[in-house]
Amino acid sequence: MTENYLKEALDIVKAQASVRTMTEDEITTMVRRLAEGIRTLSEGGALPENGDGAGMDPKKAIKEKSITCCECGKSFKILTKKHLGTHGLTPETYREKCGYKKGTPLVCKSLQRERRKKMRDMKLWERRGA
Repeated sequence: MTENYLKEALDIVKAQASVRTMTEDEITTMVRRLAEGIRTLSEGGALPENGDGAGMDPKKAIKEKSITCCECGKSFKILTKKHLGTHGLTPETYREKCGYKKGTPLVCKSLQRERRKKMRDMKLWERRGA
């Protein structure tokens, strides 16, 4: 019986992986979470309200191509004020809750690097002096 839950979860994750790039960690976590959710629902139970994202390690949330919300477990390139607002948080309170430093950008690493390079190329500090 457990194999059916796992098979259904694998089918769902395979479909998800075919439309977006996923890391090995994301795939494994998603399979585990879905299999458990399918089993719980089929046995007549209810899914937990806050989802599995609340248990995520904030240190692993900021990845190369995505940042995962520690509240709901969804992946983004940028965690916006609007999204955090759906959880009743501001970027500051989110950083505090997850244990990030005050100035930590809520952006994936590749986008952060891209922005930093763009700012260096613009050389705004030289224009200000002129």
